[in-house]
Amino acid sequence: MSANAPDSRAPLLVWSALAIVYVVWGSTYLGIRISIETMPPLLSGALRFVTAALLLGGFLMIRKGWAPFRMSWRQFGGAGLVGLLLLTGGNGMVAVAEQHISTGLAALLVAAVPLWLVVFRIVVRDRPAVLTVAGVLVGLVGVAALSLNGGGESASTTGVVVIMLASLSWSIGSFLAARIPMPDNVWAASTVQMLVGGLGLLVVGPSIGERLDLAAISGRSWMALVYLVLVGSLVGFTAYTWLLGNAPISLVSTYAYVNPAVAVLLGMLVLNEQVTTQMILGGLVILAGVALVVSTERRAKSKLPVPEEVAV
Repeated sequence: MSANAPDSRAPLLVWSALAIVYVVWGSTYLGIRISIETMPPLLSGALRFVTAALLLGGFLMIRKGWAPFRMSWRQFGGAGLVGLLLLTGGNGMVAVAEQHISTGLAALLVAAVPLWLVVFRIVVRDRPAVLTVAGVLVGLVGVAALSLNGGGESASTTGVVVIMLASLSWSIGSFLAARIPMPDNVWAASTVQMLVGGLGLLVVGPSIGERLDLAAISGRSWMALVYLVLVGSLVGFTAYTWLLGNAPISLVSTYAYVNPAVAVLLGMLVLNEQVTTQMILGGLVILAGVALVVSTERRAKSKLPVPEEVAV
């Protein structure tokens, strides 16, 4: 295959990575809730991301030595900033919020991410297609319908506010990731982001009074943490990082519409969270918004960028 020939694998890789993010991150809301049953929320996140960074970084070094980590200080700083926004701010506040609201409701409220991204695009005069905006609005109508029910619980105002702040932090990180210097190797970028984000949580947690009592941590919480490290972080976050550089941001952000359906289903099956007709109907509206955004972005980007590297 010539250097300029289109890689027919690119669309398949994009959709495979999207499927991973859709399903895996929907399940992490449940994993977070179980892990924080006996662990402080921010310190559990610190353990998760630092461990995942060490595993991914170690694997990279075994396979390719130091080459993937050859980056400028600007690239390191860019990856670190994105890690702080996505993981310390975004994921950390999700864990805090899940102390006050259900996993399903937390996932539903995170669906505000695409709206923030569209607003950011308009601010920098990168105007999305009208149908993209329409898809986001349709999805948010579904989110509103679901949130009014609150998963059968009286939603904590604190939990709702914290989740919205988490969504804002995650949106800013996602938006900047494609616009500031980043490491050339996507897996090295993921390693730096998880390491810096995890260290950020390690600093913030104790500063607000969190303490880790190993004797008090249940086996159930440890198992949830292992799942979050191996599947949620190594598989899910790395797939998301790759997508940020290889697919339209409006397409990548559609994970926020699908994750709630997965989270609500798992919350119902594992935690006995209530599921109502209103929630089902709201979920269908959300999926309609996803379909509109995806179809519009596919027409706008008939040729997806070809990744320089797709495997470690």
